[in-house]
Amino acid sequence: MNDRLPPAGALLAPTDRTPGTTLPAATHTPAERVTTVSPPGPTRAATTGVTPDPAGFVLTVAARVPASDGVVCLALRRPDGGTLPPWTPGAHIDVVLDGGDSADGGMIRQYSLCGRPEERDVWRIAVLREPRGRGGSAHVHDHLREGDAVRVRGPRNNFPLRPAARQLFVAGGIGITPILPMVEAAEAAGADWRLLYGGRTRASMAFLDRLVPYGDRVLIRPQDTHGLLDLAAFLGPPEPDTLVHACGPEPLLEALREACTDWPTGTLGVERFAPVETAAAGPDEAFEVELARSGLTLTVPPGRSVLETVEEAGVPVGFSCREGTCGTCETDVLDGRPDHRDSLLTEEERAAGATMLICVSRSCGPRLVLDL
Repeated sequence: MNDRLPPAGALLAPTDRTPGTTLPAATHTPAERVTTVSPPGPTRAATTGVTPDPAGFVLTVAARVPASDGVVCLALRRPDGGTLPPWTPGAHIDVVLDGGDSADGGMIRQYSLCGRPEERDVWRIAVLREPRGRGGSAHVHDHLREGDAVRVRGPRNNFPLRPAARQLFVAGGIGITPILPMVEAAEAAGADWRLLYGGRTRASMAFLDRLVPYGDRVLIRPQDTHGLLDLAAFLGPPEPDTLVHACGPEPLLEALREACTDWPTGTLGVERFAPVETAAAGPDEAFEVELARSGLTLTVPPGRSVLETVEEAGVPVGFSCREGTCGTCETDVLDGRPDHRDSLLTEEERAAGATMLICVSRSCGPRLVLDL
């Protein structure tokens, strides 16, 4: 995705929402995604059928075109013109950019694939320029040009399109990027679907040309001409066999969650752009972590993550965001009770304790055994 979305006040739903359902305040580190599927949601494992190579591979920027004001779309291809790994709507890739905020010397940013899965020779991403971001979007806009090489990892899908007879989609700003392939897949499957798409201005809203063929199934609602998104009117009363998929800034998703309070559990699936605060179940004390496959027992001190401790011991492990949002470092727990501090696992998965995101989560007890 992109470094940031419109300001927090933009794209809010109307003020006649039912109060009482609020999400925790975000600890915002822009750029990485957070996916939340209301339980009982689907497994977040990649749905591509291909295990992503943690080392990634190098692609070439084959084309660079503006998608709207402030948004540039990049087409990425293999240098030899070969096929790329398959992906499904909602999938994203990691893009490693020149810079210095990651362990391998580059900035790692995650962007949704917004092309068409049947295009096996090209991956398309769209990047919103955000001057207040951490530098990833500025690097893409200012430095990546046609012919440049860029290393990528993935694809992974933490935000899959769940099948249903009726689909409702909500997109805010650059949140259209994972939603667009979902809309096209729903249309191809013959589902009954509608899309509500909001943005600051019409000129800032990407991919409107790809939505034109769908006519009145798509509601384009720029804030400067239509005001705040009317989620209640769009959703209507709860209906059976209906799912809602949404991506956008946190205020929009909070409003949408409140609007879906009376819908069946599991209706709403969202993808966030910022991690949410989670209450720690245990203290920030030292604990032991046994790495079952490596035959090592390590001490994780206060103020250090499991991931950092494992890295220092020389054990290879995949990671990306280091903030509990992307799912790359998700690790099986063989014994012990994790203190989940991520923004990705569902409440059901947290209760099961079978996996944990080792970049942020700790232990509720003195010892954990991990499948590493």
